[in-house]
Formats: sequence, C-alpha cells, structure tokens
Amino acid sequence: MADAVLFEFLHTEMVAELWAQGPDPGPGGRKMNLSVLEGMGFRVGQALGERLPQETLAFREELDVLRFLCRDLWVAVFQKQMDGQRTHHQGTYVLQDSSFPLLVPMASGLQYLEEAPKFLAFTCGLLRGTLSTLGIESSVTASTAALPTCKFQVVIQQP
Repeated sequence: MADAVLFEFLHTEMVAELWAQGPDPGPGGRKMNLSVLEGMGFRVGQALGERLPQETLAFREELDVLRFLCRDLWVAVFQKQMDGQRTHHQGTYVLQDSSFPLLVPMASGLQYLEEAPKFLAFTCGLLRGTLSTLGIESSVTASTAALPTCKFQVVIQQP
C-alpha cells in the first residue's frame, strides 16, 4: 500500500512541477510538458519491460501482450487489474480502467475533467515503453469522458 501512495505522490509532483513553470505557457508549452511526461513514462516502461522474467517475453500474439499489460503490468504499477480490453480492428486495442488510480482523487467534480490529460500522459508513455521493450512499436493515446474512468487506445505499428 505504501508503494502506491508514494507512486501517486511522485506522479502528482512531476505533473505539478511541469505545470508550475509559468502562469500560462500557451498551447505549445502545454504540449511540450505532455511530451516530457510521456517521455518519462516511456523510459520507466522500458525499464519495467527489461526487468520482466524471460518467460513473459515469449508472447506469440499481440493479444497476449495486451492481456499481459492489463493484468500483470497494471497490477505491478497500480495494484489492480485493468477492467476491460477490446479490439476495434487489426492492430487497434482499447484498454479501459473504470477507476484509474491517478484520476480517483479528482473524481469529485466535472471541473477537473479538463485537467485529466496531464495525469494520463505518463501512463501512455509507460504502456508504449513496455510494448517497445517487448518488440512492439505502437502509439498510445488516452481519453476520459467521466472521471475516474479512462480509456487507452493502443495502435500497433505494422512492420
């Protein structure tokens, strides 16, 4: 339990530090801050992927890799499994968490909905970095319509 609290605190401080650089950095500054958070998450995801036991790296199908992310990786990082996984079409997956731990503290009001993207950028990078370590190039985007629910769309880049 202490690890989850420390991770949430560290994540909140990273977001706060990147957004405290100026009163209104403008659209370009916000985009750069999201990119920095996503890059941090990517590197952490790579490191997590490198520490995986070798038997988990022998996935045969993309779907097995996505199941691994929803179950094992999510439990390792957030102490819970992701709630759902759907496939839209070949190479596009939607992962859903109806109680995303980094959004739960903000779930008390709709006024925080516009702040949600900066709390999702790190996790997008985390997923993309882990996939990269497993040999899968992808793009990951996140969306939320109601807090604390969020959806991560993973698009696998075909070789």
